[in-house]
Amino acid sequence: MARNHVGTTAIITGASSGLGAEFARTLAARGANLVLVARREDRLSALADELTSAHGVTVHPLALDLAAPGAVDAVDAFVRERGLTVDSLVNNAGFGMHGPLAEADAARIDEQVRLNVGALVSLTRAFLPEMTASGRGVLVNVASTAAFQPVPFMAAYGATKAFVLSFTEAVAYETRASGLRVTTLCPGATRTEFFQVVGTEEARVGDYQTPAQVVAVAMRALDARRTPPSVVSGRRNAAAAVVAGLMPRSIVIPMTARLMTH
Repeated sequence: MARNHVGTTAIITGASSGLGAEFARTLAARGANLVLVARREDRLSALADELTSAHGVTVHPLALDLAAPGAVDAVDAFVRERGLTVDSLVNNAGFGMHGPLAEADAARIDEQVRLNVGALVSLTRAFLPEMTASGRGVLVNVASTAAFQPVPFMAAYGATKAFVLSFTEAVAYETRASGLRVTTLCPGATRTEFFQVVGTEEARVGDYQTPAQVVAVAMRALDARRTPPSVVSGRRNAAAAVVAGLMPRSIVIPMTARLMTH
């Protein structure tokens, strides 16, 4: 049975496009009011208008770079100023980089870690007490199939997603007695702007899925009687994740490196 989100409030990061926008549409259709966080104000405002008109929910757009200093405090202040209590959080904001680490821009690597890991952890910690107290919502942290093995030529990105997977599965256990549903969403290649930011499709492994397909996997997991602490989108992706966990790293890492440079 679909979980009822009527009258709840959900924060969604990276909400201006791709998976974030799809999560926003899905939760709004279930009655959730939204706080949409991303850098592009025009896209956030357009999405807010769309969802308010379609579903009659209240949508608060917040244009913000979550990798910037003080960004998480700014989200918290934005929420408090409006008297909102947060029931759900979708940590979707993040980006990847492709190429040898020794040739990567150091500042960009630092930004990637701050966004993919730092902001995600800080937002989760900031709102977890009220989400567990509410017990009506969900916590979704978006990782990747890159989380299941080291990823040469996307070394920092793969490591950030492995962190997200480990972190979220642990939080899922810690909060298991509350009504909060917690899962890590691990998509493979998805038709979003991800590879435009990466700058190449060499990093793509497997067939593309649509954002709607990926979000539907997450929602089925969250609606299940027992929500799994992590879920992989796509049967082939799920099988590959299992295989990566069973094979010796000495075999998995060179295989992954070849896939990253095909």
